This record gives sequence, C-alpha cells and structure tokens, in this order.
Amino acid sequence: MKVYNTLSKQKEEFVPLEPGKVKMYVCGPTVYNYIHIGNARPMIVFDTVRRYLEYKGYEVNYVSNFTDVDDKIIAKALEEGVSAQEISSRYIEECKKDMAALNVMPATKHPLATEEIDGMVGMIKELIEKGYAYDVNGTVYFRTKKFDEYGKLSHKNLEDLQSGNRSLQVSGLEDKEDPLDFVLWKPKKEGEPSWESPWSAGRPGWHIECSEMSRKYLGEEIDIHAGGEDLVFPHHENEIAQSEACNGKNFAKYWLHNAFLNINNRKMSKSSGNFFTVRDIEEKYEPRVLRFFMLNAHYRSPLNFSEDLMDSAKASLLRIVTAVDNLKFLINKADIVEMTEQEQKEYEETTEYVKKFEESMEDDFNTADAIAAIFELVKFSNRTVGEGTSKAYLQALLNRILSLSSILGIEVEGEEEMLDSHIEKLIEDRQNARKNKDFALADQIRDGLLEKGIILEDTREGVKWKRA
Repeated sequence: MKVYNTLSKQKEEFVPLEPGKVKMYVCGPTVYNYIHIGNARPMIVFDTVRRYLEYKGYEVNYVSNFTDVDDKIIAKALEEGVSAQEISSRYIEECKKDMAALNVMPATKHPLATEEIDGMVGMIKELIEKGYAYDVNGTVYFRTKKFDEYGKLSHKNLEDLQSGNRSLQVSGLEDKEDPLDFVLWKPKKEGEPSWESPWSAGRPGWHIECSEMSRKYLGEEIDIHAGGEDLVFPHHENEIAQSEACNGKNFAKYWLHNAFLNINNRKMSKSSGNFFTVRDIEEKYEPRVLRFFMLNAHYRSPLNFSEDLMDSAKASLLRIVTAVDNLKFLINKADIVEMTEQEQKEYEETTEYVKKFEESMEDDFNTADAIAAIFELVKFSNRTVGEGTSKAYLQALLNRILSLSSILGIEVEGEEEMLDSHIEKLIEDRQNARKNKDFALADQIRDGLLEKGIILEDTREGVKWKRA
C-alpha cells in the first residue's frame, strides 16, 4: 500500500510503526456552529482511510478532537449571552448527528480541549525546561528558530517566512524574542473562560492542543496525522515543532492532507453567499449522496461542489442502489437454490473487480477508481442475472456489491427514499411518452418497473403505484 506523504512530497510504502496496528490522529472541527461541507470532506475522507485499513486487518486507534475553546466560540457565546461551554456542547452534539448522517464512524476517542488543559500545561512546562519556550508577562511563546527542522512539513524556510508572512508576526510582536515565535499559552481577557497555570490565568494556544491530545491517547510517535491542506501551515508545522522538541522523537510517520472544496468554482465564504452547512445540503439531498460525491474525487484533488455535480452523483449512486434492490427482488423470487457451473465461473470473474477496487485503494486511497470498480461489478451483475438465476449466485453478487460499498462507507440499501423519487421520475417519463404518443416507450417503462416489483395503476386521479 502506498500513501502520499506531505512530509516527503512523494508516495511511500505504508509500513506501520507496530505490525498490525495503526495510530491515527485527525484534526477535528472548532465547534461554534453547524459543520459546513468543507469540514465534512476530511471527516469523510479519513473515515474511509480508516475503514480500508480495518478491512485490511489493521487495528486502528483513531483519535479526532473537538476544539471547544476558541475565539470564535467565545464570540458566539457573547453574541447569544450564554457560556462558551454551552455553545461548544451544543455544537458538538450537532456535529455528531451530522457525522452519523454521513456514515462517519465515531473515533476511538474524541477528546475535548477543555478536558485536557492539565496535560497541555505539563507539556508547556517541559518545553520551557528544555529551552524551547519562554514566558513574557503571562504569555508563553515557542522559540521557532531553536527547532532546527522548522518548515520541513510545509517546505518553507525561515528567511522567507520572516520577510513574507506578516500574519504570523502581528500578535504580541513587541514581547516576542523573534517575530515568528508562536503562542503556547495566553492570559485571559475580560469575560473569557480561563484556567490556572504557572504563568497566568488563561488558556492554551491552538497548536498545543493537538500535540498533547495526540501524545496522551496515541503516544509520542504515531503512524498517520491527517487533516485539510489548510492545516499544513502553521498548525501542523507548529505541532511538529512542539511535539518533537518536547519528546525528542519523530512525531508522525505519514502526513495526509485533503485538498480544498470550492463552491461553483469559487472559494467557499459567507460573504460571497456560497457557504453551505451539511444541514443546508440535507434539505435537497440525502447525506449518503454527499458522501458519495466527496469520494468520487481523489482526496488530494481540489473538489468543486455544484448542484449539477450533486445531481450527477445522485444519479450515479442510484445505479448501485437500483442494482442492489433488483438483486434483492430476484432473490425473493428465485426458485433455484444452488449455483450452476456457469454461475460459479461468472462469480469467479467478479474477483477481478475486487482486485481493481483494492489496487485503487492501495494507490494512495484512490476512491474515485475504487467506485469505478464497483460500477463495473454492478454492470456485470445486471448483465448476468435474470428470473432464472439461482438464489446462491444472486446472494453472492449482492454480498460482494454491499461489501465493497461498505468499505467506502457508502450506503446502498435499507432506505427507499431515493428509489421512491426515482420511481416517480420514471412515471413522469412514462406520462410524457404517452402524451407524445410514444406508446412503445411508455410500455417499456411500465414493464421495466413491473420487473422490479413496481405495479402501476392508471386512475382518474392520476397514476398510482405500489410495491408487489
């Protein structure tokens, strides 16, 4: 299995630190509102990575945090006149609902930043003792230049950062030893939540949170650290500096980052009016359509979101759902139990699609090509089954389609809402064909629905339908 490592900028053979086990940390959301579809992409992508690793037999310890203390959370709390804890608790629960709707499995552990403050204080103490951090009037900074490998993940050098990145130099410039030093602990402001520390009553900087939570729940060295590409710098770069300076070991062996998601070819932003939460999308599409859409592109490729592309994803997913529904229908009707010799040969042919699926996933988790392999299997299934097919062959095909879809977390059975909408569309097409006096097409649509167990009845009130 090969994975693209941001650290080396190339694909590398995946070899875990401990045989059979994978320690994986994924940066979670800051919980001050409903998650948007940009948040959803890494959740879906790295959940799929985890699922595939587990399919391959690895025991995956998967940790993904919630940042529940942050300027945005505090601002939202002040706006509503409630506590920051009330805001974060509310949106953690809402986030979990959205994750469940997107079929994202719960992490092995979802640590909360506010419950890990003691560990962060301890880590900052260690950094001060080792000379990597210093206190100025209650604010603790990390000495960036003391960490010789700073910039190795983002492939930036300190000279360029010094001259070109003003945003890193605006905070507390007069107090810092160096403009590029970043905050590990900051004193509280009026009305903000705070915790006691040796330096001041305050709260941790954003970067130290993940370093401490990763160390506590996964250990000083981990296999995979993942997140959106917007986190490469400065967040993940700073995590490396803190963790390796403190622990004296390589922090993460493989760094995986998903690319940005754009809306109608533009960067998503509230001011541009092209900002969508997962809840917004659910008003028009089932959550499984959004997951399917996300996985139809390679995770390192920029992904463009639009209604046309979502409609296309819905139609594509429906092909799999319909094939599954048809197999179930034929299974219930099948008289022959055991596979024929010909069916056994045909079933053996399907191992080729499983092989294509696995080869795609083992090439840096190429879900787009993995889905293409499922479509090839569906096409093969549609071509080789009929009313005289044995129950054993039908069930084997069904199990194979369900198994591969499940590895990607794509739900293709158990819900009829999508099928119902498809049936209504076919009935509408039949009505239009009749209006156009294309009775052959109208009969073809009716017969096709009947084969799938859908009975149409023409009444004065219009066409009514029911399942056989």
